[in-house]
Amino acid sequence: MTISVLSVMLLVAWPAFNIVLAGYAAAIAAWADRRRERREDPGAPGPAAPAVMDGATPEAYWIVVPCLNEERVVGRTVRSALDLAAPGARTEVLVVDDASDDGTPDVLAGIDHPRLHVLRRELPDARRGKGEALNAAYARIARTTRERDQDPNRVIVGVIDGDGRGSPNLLAEVAEAMRDPRIAAVQSRVRIHNRDKLLGAVQDLEFGCVADASQTVRSRLGSVGLGGNGQFARLAALDLLGPRPWSDCLVEDLELGLRLHLAGAGIGYVWRGCITQQGVTDVKRLLRQRTRWAQGNLQCARYLVRLAKSPEIRNRALVEMAYYLLAPWLNAAGTVVIAVLWAYAGIQLATGSSPLVSGGPGLGLGLWLAALLAPGLGWAVLHRLRLRDERLSRCLVAGLAYPGFLAMGLISTWRAIGRQVSGRGGWAKTERLVEEPALA
Repeated sequence: MTISVLSVMLLVAWPAFNIVLAGYAAAIAAWADRRRERREDPGAPGPAAPAVMDGATPEAYWIVVPCLNEERVVGRTVRSALDLAAPGARTEVLVVDDASDDGTPDVLAGIDHPRLHVLRRELPDARRGKGEALNAAYARIARTTRERDQDPNRVIVGVIDGDGRGSPNLLAEVAEAMRDPRIAAVQSRVRIHNRDKLLGAVQDLEFGCVADASQTVRSRLGSVGLGGNGQFARLAALDLLGPRPWSDCLVEDLELGLRLHLAGAGIGYVWRGCITQQGVTDVKRLLRQRTRWAQGNLQCARYLVRLAKSPEIRNRALVEMAYYLLAPWLNAAGTVVIAVLWAYAGIQLATGSSPLVSGGPGLGLGLWLAALLAPGLGWAVLHRLRLRDERLSRCLVAGLAYPGFLAMGLISTWRAIGRQVSGRGGWAKTERLVEEPALA
């Protein structure tokens, strides 16, 4: 009886958690929207921390595009970045060509624009990871800022990957968020633009709804994390971290966010403006990508002690940070326990032998399937209601595939642990897909 109750409780816990997360995040977004309508909202809700910046309105944006063999996508990305604008500010695009040996240099040479700068890195200094490419961009931007006698607190450095596209309102939303003097960096919502394929659609569900809800809640806890695409930071905040703000960690974006939190620099989240990026539409490449992300989380777990000791980190933020830093280990251990208990609950429900179900095996199996599929279908409905750019039928298909997508994530977690334990840390970049129609 005890095992049966525990099994069913765990079966129900997952959909219940997703419902609470989605509902709370939606309530926060609605509250912020109402405050903005009354012109009281300085931007996305920020952590309850003292001001570390002066809330100065940005006067210059540098969009950094780290680039290694991106001939398939970089032309459209650069043109899109050059089109981004914010009131009263100048936008410049700095492409860091990390010794590309495909057609990338030719694509960049074909874009004649006064606000486009190309920083070409050569071997052996090049190809040492995305973090090193971003550090080279930071050094260039810091030097130019000094030469122009600009206030680094009013200069914003953004990162858009080679496949990224910013929404037209993106920089205006970043500027709005940074009116809050507690906010020194901002992460934008992420979407998938090749979501016509099933795997792309499921990733759009993940980024556009699940990750969005998590980041929205983090904005209230003071634990917003930075992503590799769509991150923005005041140059003055990056200066706090020394000459190399980014590291060689497999998730240099996550580590940057942790270091900013430790420096007392608040991070905000904007969901009204977004970045779209390519989704991975091949299962093998998806597993490789998620394995890298999980291993990066394992590398960043070394920050737990510093986070726990830091007076800049509130207890509620610490709990949430500890959760996502330890998530690979927790998922690995929990996978075995939950799989056994779910299988036990499923067998009992299907055979009608569970003391909690008296309606026969059909009803029991239906309850088990409902608990398994409910979260994905719930996120699908939320996707349709909040984003309204996909048909409900397509959202529901993605929702049905969501449990299988999560199972691939668990496989990646185990692979990441194996790599971390064996000391393997090198990775090749994710190959881009050809985008149609191609730009000349």
